[in-house]
Amino acid sequence: MRLGRIGGVVSAIALAATMTACGSSQKTVDAEASSSAAAGNAGALVGVTMPTKSSERWIHDGDNVKKQLEQLGYKVDLQYAQDDIPTQVNQIENQITKGAKLLIIASIDGTAISSQLQQAADAKIPVIAYDRLIRNSPNVDYYATFDNFKVGVQQATSLLKGLGVEDGEKGPFNVELFGGSPDDNNATFFWNGAMSVLQPKIDDGTLVIKSGQTDFKTAAILRWDPATAQKRMEDILTKTYTGGAKVDGVLSPYDGLSIGILSALKSSGYGTSGQPYPTVTGQDAELASVKSIIADEQYSTIFKDTRKLAEQTVKMADAVLKGGQPEVNNTKDYDNGNKVVPSYLLESVIVDKSNYQEIIVGGSYYTEDQLK
Repeated sequence: MRLGRIGGVVSAIALAATMTACGSSQKTVDAEASSSAAAGNAGALVGVTMPTKSSERWIHDGDNVKKQLEQLGYKVDLQYAQDDIPTQVNQIENQITKGAKLLIIASIDGTAISSQLQQAADAKIPVIAYDRLIRNSPNVDYYATFDNFKVGVQQATSLLKGLGVEDGEKGPFNVELFGGSPDDNNATFFWNGAMSVLQPKIDDGTLVIKSGQTDFKTAAILRWDPATAQKRMEDILTKTYTGGAKVDGVLSPYDGLSIGILSALKSSGYGTSGQPYPTVTGQDAELASVKSIIADEQYSTIFKDTRKLAEQTVKMADAVLKGGQPEVNNTKDYDNGNKVVPSYLLESVIVDKSNYQEIIVGGSYYTEDQLK
């Protein structure tokens, strides 16, 4: 019996040793695979596609991503599609043909590149969606963006602040609503975030949407086009604001739209001491809009530091190319219709005339000379 027990102990020790060796061996294999991936992708080509150069923010995004990838030793093919879907499709296909090892895509239409993503998956090329979620495809590996629902909340909060509601003003205030491009997944997040704040104020009569245009489909501006926003604002003013009625506020989800909206308002007599501009929101802290805020035209913008977005995206890309797992902080909110895409969300900040010096100038986003 004693000999049997001794034999059992010896067998257990041998089994444990074997299991430990197996575990150690697996770790070694994993480490070697990761090392092999890192070595194989050193100096690899990364395809970066941005939607357009018509918005200065996308120029900054592309430049920042390219610069930071190149600093890590990667080659970069940076393309802009000028908001033309077939052009972006061709650019992605060309990057796959050129042998890109990873794709970073800020899509024009998040539903229009599924076949290209399948080509990438077939070639084992990972994809990071940049700022705009790519929809209806299983072949999106990661997503880097800002907390877009919160951006909408911030826009609505700044609108109420500009109207004086936060200081106890009761209204009623005449407000008009603008939405982003319906083919941009972010636009509905902005809208839903804003309406979570504004709808109770509409329901209790503090805010009045005098045009009656309260649904996203009607308020949406395709491709975020400033001229389309200007035309819609002109139509609203002509059809709704007659007999002395005035616009008190406008929810605008993007600075480019805000400039178009303000142009329409100016043509209708706003922007004078007797009839100042209404409270107009925005997003992206574009240079023209920050200047407009300083000049008491646009009221506010949402500052999303795209330098940090580029930095985080490059960190994610580098981790993937080295065979690792990138850092994410949200694995539940961004369902693209096919899967929940692991995401990293960054923070945004409301900027108005009271704090642009601290946030924009103090953060070295623009200099004082640029803002003159």
